Amino acid sequence: VQLVESGGGLVQAGGSLRLSCASSGRPFSTYAMGWFRQAPGKEREFVSAIRWSDGNAYYADSVKGRFTISRDNAKNTVWLQMNSLKAEDTAVYSCASGYGYYYIYEFSIAARYNYWGQGTQVTVSS
Repeated sequence: VQLVESGGGLVQAGGSLRLSCASSGRPFSTYAMGWFRQAPGKEREFVSAIRWSDGNAYYADSVKGRFTISRDNAKNTVWLQMNSLKAEDTAVYSCASGYGYYYIYEFSIAARYNYWGQGTQVTVSS
């Protein structure tokens, strides 16, 4: 499985970006895809995740109401629409996919995911 992110860049505070993550060779049993981010000097943190089968979405409190995750099963692609961006959203954003069954709390755990993309930089200027 290979994950390739795109869509990062530089944007002013209050602006929007749309990240995409294309999955090639997706195993039939993919259960979840998620977005995580890591800012310089900080630990990686959960942003959002989606259950592949029914599209149920999960969000970190810090992005709830501003970010929206969606997927296209036919294209094996997941998107992260990011609106009302803030300087504190600046980070490298990485997508990940995982298989097997997830309890709800597991969607936000990075170690629960099996495959990772290379990451895309998002920089929000204030």
